[in-house]
Amino acid sequence: MKIEKHLLRDEAIQGFVPSVTIYLLDKVENAPLRPMVMIIPGGGYVNKAENWEGERIAIEYNRAGFNAAVLDYSVYPIHHPQPLLDAMAAIAFIRKNAISFQSDPEKIIVLGFSAGGHLAATLSNLWSEYGEGDRIYRPDAAILCYPVITTGEFTHKFSICALTGNEDENSEVWRELSMENRVNDSTPPTFLWHTAEDTIVPVENSLMYASALRRHNIPFELHVFPKGDHGLSLCTEELPRTRSVFSRSYNWIELSIDWITQLFSL
Repeated sequence: MKIEKHLLRDEAIQGFVPSVTIYLLDKVENAPLRPMVMIIPGGGYVNKAENWEGERIAIEYNRAGFNAAVLDYSVYPIHHPQPLLDAMAAIAFIRKNAISFQSDPEKIIVLGFSAGGHLAATLSNLWSEYGEGDRIYRPDAAILCYPVITTGEFTHKFSICALTGNEDENSEVWRELSMENRVNDSTPPTFLWHTAEDTIVPVENSLMYASALRRHNIPFELHVFPKGDHGLSLCTEELPRTRSVFSRSYNWIELSIDWITQLFSL
């Protein structure tokens, strides 16, 4: 495996330059191009849980035969739309360089956790609006893991305040960023998972998004697991935060791999 870090901008904004770290499997001559999974860690738009929701996730998709990437994006005190612009730049960079990465430019999946799931959903829904319709910015599929979706009743207010710099729940920017209302016909197929016991980002976020996808006839798959609170990452016993939580396997990674395989007829 080869790991490469690429900056996405020449100059810093408020001292920060976004980047994407690519986890590439060894090239195989005459082999089919691989899907690429771009991972967006959570962190409430204040920090990024790279150790928890970054490299370890990339490695799991590498094991499945996919290339992977982890996005390092703008967070507080930098506000919307800069995180979205960072994600768009990362998708465009991956797509422009896909062949050199032995990746398929038409099989780029964005995956986000929690607030990173909100950013992945924002990219899925607003890529055309902010990218002037250029499909270079469109992910071909999305995987949303216990995502922040709504800015309404079931929102994670901390994340949206950090993203917008605005505490007014009735403001125009809050309405713009309520993703259950922004699903449209160009939103990509989406895999979602959540736990019913999540007390930080309620499961209604995923339920509302799935309902919106259904209304727009966007293919989706939704898994709601009964146990476990927020931020479960891989849901494995090897991770202290999730040890002894589960009475059975919550192997969402395997489920998502099967979904990607079926979606792209791999």
